[in-house]
Amino acid sequence: MEIHDTMSGTPIKLHNKNIKIYLCGVTTYDDTHIGHARTIIVFDVLRRYLEDMGRHTTMVQNFTDIDDKIIQRAEAEGVDALELSFSYIERYHQDFDRLNVKRADMYPQATTHIQDIIDIISKLIELKHAYVAKSGVYYMVESFSEYGILSKKNIKELRSGTRIDPKEDKHDTVDFALWKRTDSKPHWESPWGAGRPGWHIECSAMSLKHLGETFDIHGGGRDLIFPHHENEIAQTEACTKLPLARVWMHVGMVTISGQKMSKSLGNIKTTRNILDEWGPNTLRLFCLSGHYQKPIDYTEELLVESLDLWRRTESCYYTLEQTASRHDKVVCDEFDQALSSNLNTHKAIIVLGNITKEVGEMASKGRLNPDTASVLYGKLARIIEIFGLKISRPLDARQIQNYTVQRDSLRQNGEYKQADIIRNELNAKNIELLDYKNGTVWVCHEHIQKR
Repeated sequence: MEIHDTMSGTPIKLHNKNIKIYLCGVTTYDDTHIGHARTIIVFDVLRRYLEDMGRHTTMVQNFTDIDDKIIQRAEAEGVDALELSFSYIERYHQDFDRLNVKRADMYPQATTHIQDIIDIISKLIELKHAYVAKSGVYYMVESFSEYGILSKKNIKELRSGTRIDPKEDKHDTVDFALWKRTDSKPHWESPWGAGRPGWHIECSAMSLKHLGETFDIHGGGRDLIFPHHENEIAQTEACTKLPLARVWMHVGMVTISGQKMSKSLGNIKTTRNILDEWGPNTLRLFCLSGHYQKPIDYTEELLVESLDLWRRTESCYYTLEQTASRHDKVVCDEFDQALSSNLNTHKAIIVLGNITKEVGEMASKGRLNPDTASVLYGKLARIIEIFGLKISRPLDARQIQNYTVQRDSLRQNGEYKQADIIRNELNAKNIELLDYKNGTVWVCHEHIQKR
């Protein structure tokens, strides 16, 4: 498998048997939005595919649980900042468990890594890459000759038109904070006085501690390339003299009418609200519908397309399951070609759509035999698992099958009204009956508000 590397601009093959991944997580001051969801779903599919191929993955995804935004919201709501952060971590797990996202191996939090952060800052000062000022400790960007290697930004251009905030007594406009002195709570003691860590140093500390000096993939949204990931490289590599990651993988943003989601525009689409309205499978297919490197523009039409594909997938799955003589997973070459070439979920979704179309046509013409159904079932079941989709199951499948047989008997005897009563009763329970030439198949559909 190969993944496009943002730094080099080229595809990089993943050779290692054990793949270590660090994904920059969310700042826990509010519910996540679908931009966050897209990034996390993309990396969930990456993990699932790697593991399906026999690789072992270690996923570390941090929580930024102390930040000015958290403190400001906590003050506005009259609650403790760390308690507020904890509550949103809980809500995060609730939402992404619903989305069927595999939990990361570790979810480190900045507040539990203060000593690790202090240790790295101390080393950066010792190596002359950082300096102490009255307002805190700053990273000296000029000291790192490779600065801009990821974002392709030039230090001189970054300096132009910028001024130093009077509250910050840093030496250069491009320098950034590693430790911010403050007496306001929450704060922690350090050799440079009470204060709080800067955002960028938190991820350097957590990735170093849990994945080591160099790991396989560092990921996040495209909006993190600069300054966050650029600054991570400067901090970590100044200490280790080694590449932080072998591959830098960035996911395109979700826009609304071409604009970035923002509270000021009132166009935030939260993960929780979309889940409530459209369900987890539709949201997953929406997030995977375009190539991960490119932005996706949120529209209800695209969600409807994703819902329609999911409904066809459900029907296809149950049709194959009830026709197949075997239920083993089978490799689908076109699907694997798409995902192994830079995780092209757009092409992979086309493969899924083609399978649903093929099965629908064969079943309606009475040409779907058990052997063919077994092969197609094996392909579809594997695609569903790698995409992280989840088929709904009825409470009593045997009872539904009995109703289906009873309805078939009524239809054969011309008792169509009674047969329709059974169909309608099952429909009310999200069970659809599909009448094919070779018999009737029942389908258990996911309950979705937007139908």
